[in-house]
Amino acid sequence: MLSLIKVSGAIRPLQTARDIGVNENTLHTWINKYSRPSGQDKAVRTDDHLYEELKRLKKENARLTEERGFIKKGSCVLCQGATVKYAWIKQHVKEFSVNSMCRFMAVSQSAYYAWLHRVQTTREKDDIELAAIIRDVFGKSRATYGTRRIQKLMVNQGRTVSRRRIGRLMREAELACKTKKKFKATTDSRHDLPIAPNQLERQFNVHQPNQVYVGDITYIHTREGWLYLAVVIDLYSRQVVGWSMAEHMRTKLVNDALMMAIWQRKPAKGLLWHSDRGSQYASESHRALLKQHGIRQSMSRKGNCWDNAVSESFFHTLKTELIHHQIYQTRDEAKQAVFEYIEVFYNRERLHSANGYLSPLDFELQHKAA
Repeated sequence: MLSLIKVSGAIRPLQTARDIGVNENTLHTWINKYSRPSGQDKAVRTDDHLYEELKRLKKENARLTEERGFIKKGSCVLCQGATVKYAWIKQHVKEFSVNSMCRFMAVSQSAYYAWLHRVQTTREKDDIELAAIIRDVFGKSRATYGTRRIQKLMVNQGRTVSRRRIGRLMREAELACKTKKKFKATTDSRHDLPIAPNQLERQFNVHQPNQVYVGDITYIHTREGWLYLAVVIDLYSRQVVGWSMAEHMRTKLVNDALMMAIWQRKPAKGLLWHSDRGSQYASESHRALLKQHGIRQSMSRKGNCWDNAVSESFFHTLKTELIHHQIYQTRDEAKQAVFEYIEVFYNRERLHSANGYLSPLDFELQHKAA
């Protein structure tokens, strides 16, 4: 009946009123009343509105998430030329849409596709080959090598490449060296024990192995508590020839490290041993150990870290390249990581600037062969 009224009312309301036997005004009242949307209709329209709003918000969130990814990964090439931007877009086509990347990089999508399908130049092909080599070297260096060391390594392999070009390829490949962080000193020089004179006097360039050793102590944080590391470094090659780790900083820690160096290297009497003024190095048992093996003792001046710069530099490198980028659950886990860093990477693989960018072991082998 209502549908008939609606249809009829839309066509001939007077005739319809007569046909059903009602007043024309009554018919108009019915039409106005029952043509309004019901509560259910209103709910449907509200749900439709919320659904559309949800779709819009999801789309907006996806766009913002994508743009955040652009900023995080692509900010390094925003100020570069179009070719660098095209290369970055090509590298990330599996992560983001080409249209979005082109819009973010402010480059033409058609120009990108034109660049993509053109014939590559010899230099561009060479760049692809170089980038693969750089990624391999950077990975093997544990994300520690910058342009200088990578350039030196390539020179050693008979390939001359400018640091500027290496830097550009590293930026395009998003290869960034691990950042540096500060760390506190562990030296306790507030004691009344005997202090040895500074015989080293910052003469860090030594021409023969097993002539001068330097050492120091640092700390490593684990969830079990602190782990302390003492090292002994041969100034000739900067090789770590002795080390010891423990949950304490007692004299035994430094004695064990020095004994490891003595046992492995068997230095002749007269070796100069330099450290800071820490109580461990000034202790009676440590001085007795030095006397037993005919080792001369030297100590830095009070509060002067530069007098033991080589040891400080090693710890700085260790912290920068390893410690500050991991969270160790146990001391044993930290011990394993430090052992592997020193014996596998630092001594045998890591290029050292003081050695003409040879690893400590390779530098010593070169000396023996000469």
